[in-house]
Amino acid sequence: MSYARVLCVGLVGVTGHLVEVEADLAPGLPGVVISGLPDTALHEARDRVRAAVVNSGQRWPNRRITLNLLPATLPKFGSAFDLAIAVALLGGSGELPLLPLEGVVVLGELGLDGAVRPVRGVLPMVAAAARAGVQRVIVPAGNAAEAAVVPGLRVRGVDTLHRLVGFVRDGGPLIEPPTDAPPPAAPGPDLSEVAGQGLGRRALEVAAAGGHHLALIGPPGAGKTMLAERLPSILPELEDGAALEVTALHSIAGLLPVGGRLLRRPPFQAPHHTATVPSIVGGGSGLARPGAISLAHRGVLFLDEAPEFSKAALEALRQPLEHGRVLLTRSRGGAEYPARAQLVLAANPCPCANPAGDDRCECPPLARRRYLGRLSGPLLDRIDLQVRLHPMRAAELMEPAAHESSAVVAGRVAAARQAAAQRWAALDRRLNAEIPGPDLRRSPWRLPARDTVDLRVRLDSGSLSARGFDRVIRLAWTIADLDGRARPNREDVYEAIQLRTGEGA
Repeated sequence: MSYARVLCVGLVGVTGHLVEVEADLAPGLPGVVISGLPDTALHEARDRVRAAVVNSGQRWPNRRITLNLLPATLPKFGSAFDLAIAVALLGGSGELPLLPLEGVVVLGELGLDGAVRPVRGVLPMVAAAARAGVQRVIVPAGNAAEAAVVPGLRVRGVDTLHRLVGFVRDGGPLIEPPTDAPPPAAPGPDLSEVAGQGLGRRALEVAAAGGHHLALIGPPGAGKTMLAERLPSILPELEDGAALEVTALHSIAGLLPVGGRLLRRPPFQAPHHTATVPSIVGGGSGLARPGAISLAHRGVLFLDEAPEFSKAALEALRQPLEHGRVLLTRSRGGAEYPARAQLVLAANPCPCANPAGDDRCECPPLARRRYLGRLSGPLLDRIDLQVRLHPMRAAELMEPAAHESSAVVAGRVAAARQAAAQRWAALDRRLNAEIPGPDLRRSPWRLPARDTVDLRVRLDSGSLSARGFDRVIRLAWTIADLDGRARPNREDVYEAIQLRTGEGA
């Protein structure tokens, strides 16, 4: 037999596609040709596979070898095709009967010694195989636990090419995925550790309940970073679908913790202010990789010292915040990544950042305007809550009374989210922050004129944009959900205006 075929999976962005690895061996000048839009790593596979095959005790066929990756129009990236290429090549040479691998997806990178190395992106690859109707997959032993989280699949691991050859030829055993329960997660920062700042705590709770973006502006030591770091602790755990999305993104980025379990906690990303645009929104040569906003999908993206970020990096966030996804287009194709994260900005009110606050600020008015002006109007218009924090007082810092813990606040957040999900089920939405403005302004959700009179005055005066009008309404719905009311009233709308504009702080 001079022809063989083995199934594999290729990734474009976070989307997997079933790929057929074909091997044809013909008489002629010995050599290996790979077709099907391979990248550099795949071109180098010919040398890795040759060394791995020989060092695993198998005979390398001294013939002209043509390897084709179908569909040939789909770009192929990475080294996950190595194991499938090796098996297809041995099958085409007659060394292996490939009937045991019929309908089986094979993934893995080969070392020169024949060892099978873990690869990135196994979870979305295996999920794509399951959607295509595949029922069995063979993956590197280091990825077996990660692949096993996809339901309806029989997953087996291999640590060497020799083990896989033994399975195909003689029915030898493969490695079962680990079944041990994951260790309990270490406790994270708790909201009870934050002293004072009642307005900041309220804003954090509203942001968590409705999925709203948040800006915290205040002097050093006011608690901006402490509040932001505790936002994930009051968010509900991720449901199965969201957990698969988040885990797949971290798998592609190579950031999945050891053990490969589903990530149930909302992720938290806090890039340094020197971060570049590609590191924030995604990029890189060849296939664009997910950036911080995609790694924070279903969680929190925190930009501390936000005015110190480059203008290009900040402005690049505007489209993802609006649409919840990032489309990265490169010369070799595009990749789309989900990016529905909650943005939290923290900023000092001025360059001098006097800990005493505005009372002792030494900056001229022009310097203050120029500093916060680094956060552009279009970007801030997309931030639902813009809260100004005051300096901490001794009485607040030394207050002996215990503050509410994250668990207590998380209970209210969960109840508010459940109420919103039930209300918006007909619109196929779950969070107040996701509801389109036109739906909020039509029956049966349109608020009566007596409750929105203050909001209408601000819109007519130009102090609030049409986008800001809709975002205040969304905030009002979240406030009503937290307080257990079926609909917002005028007081809810007024509080939403204060949280939106930073007034009354």
